[in-house]
Amino acid sequence: MRFLHTMVRVKDLDASLNFYCNILGLEETRRIDVEAGRFTLVFLAAPKDKAHAKEHRSPELELTYNWDPEEYTGGRNFGHLAYKVDNIYETCQRLMDHGVTINRPPRDGHMAFVRSPDGISIEILQEGDALPKQEPWASMENTGEW
Repeated sequence: MRFLHTMVRVKDLDASLNFYCNILGLEETRRIDVEAGRFTLVFLAAPKDKAHAKEHRSPELELTYNWDPEEYTGGRNFGHLAYKVDNIYETCQRLMDHGVTINRPPRDGHMAFVRSPDGISIEILQEGDALPKQEPWASMENTGEW
């Protein structure tokens, strides 16, 4: 058995691609438009996984966009996505610079949480050992749910 992908439904494909690709840093690996079913599938991978994702040897994130409006709720009951990053402080700062709320700041230099435009909780983990505690992160409070 091998893990292939996680699928999340998105309301606004452009807003979701902006968040996941331009802000978070994932890269599109492939896109499938299914006219008969009236939906689009967009597969994304972390840059370090992209080469393997094209060969289906690395997990991907599948964004499912239904062309006809539907109401999606319960992003939190989905659980969360998790990504390791080279520098959690730089990643969180980049996200904040793009207007993303850091719901659980990386006070410990190791873990943070944000939410996608569709309310999907995303865990960001520091690659390797935790970074030394650093302000403003060390004293930043939680915001909302994560």
